[in-house]
Amino acid sequence: MRFTKMQGAGNDYIYVDCFKESVPDPEAVSIRISDRHFGIGGDGLVLIMPSDKADFRMRMFNADGSEGMMCGNASRCIGKYVYDNGLTDKTEITLETKSGIKNLRLYPENGVVKTVEVDMGEAVLVPKDIPMDAQGDSFINKPICVNGKDVDITAVSMGNPHAVVFTSGVDGLDLEKIGPSFENHPVFPQRVNTEFCEVIDGNTIKMRVWERGSGETWACGTGACASAVAAVLNGYCSRDEEITLKLRGGDLKITYRSDGHVIMKGAAETVFTGEINI
Repeated sequence: MRFTKMQGAGNDYIYVDCFKESVPDPEAVSIRISDRHFGIGGDGLVLIMPSDKADFRMRMFNADGSEGMMCGNASRCIGKYVYDNGLTDKTEITLETKSGIKNLRLYPENGVVKTVEVDMGEAVLVPKDIPMDAQGDSFINKPICVNGKDVDITAVSMGNPHAVVFTSGVDGLDLEKIGPSFENHPVFPQRVNTEFCEVIDGNTIKMRVWERGSGETWACGTGACASAVAAVLNGYCSRDEEITLKLRGGDLKITYRSDGHVIMKGAAETVFTGEINI
């Protein structure tokens, strides 16, 4: 199986061009090749596939083999892959995901895409649609009990569920210890991604993320979007203004527009290509 290792803000996946390759058991393959000691190493596996609804289709699998609904960083990397490898010559494409069709705008330089902008659609705030076992129209800055302690979270879905926690000293947090308690909290029936955010100013947020099925990753596109939405809803930032999310792997630029759509812009890079027996 030929593959391409790509990363967006340090969120690295193994990409397979399913126009040319077939992956009969992607769940098992993802577990095997994501291992950073015995495999290729990455946060998971992404399949680039034909679509009868959009220009291309994405399936993504976490490092534990579970299939994800959407990945913002992976969608940007797919935009780069299909353009750089001649699968399209368009700079505006549509991508089918399990959370709907996303619109991508590609920014090539000297024939190679460097930056991709993704319309991530509208943020979902109703708890039952996130999904979350809670009542009401939203869950903004409300407490859940984690390890015997009440923690205020803001719940957002960007096609996958997120719990955003605003705190200080994010660099010193022991995510390996606290992350699983959030991920597997019973209030989230499908588990949850958790973002720990430190507000620097009205347009800048430092963020670390614990992703369900993968642990701490260097970046999460949907998590950055959810954090920007939560920052606006909690009064830290403003709609229609670009917010810089500073992640361990780099920066993402997020705008939460007045029409409810969330726009993400960031880099996408190819790390290396190779071949592996599966």
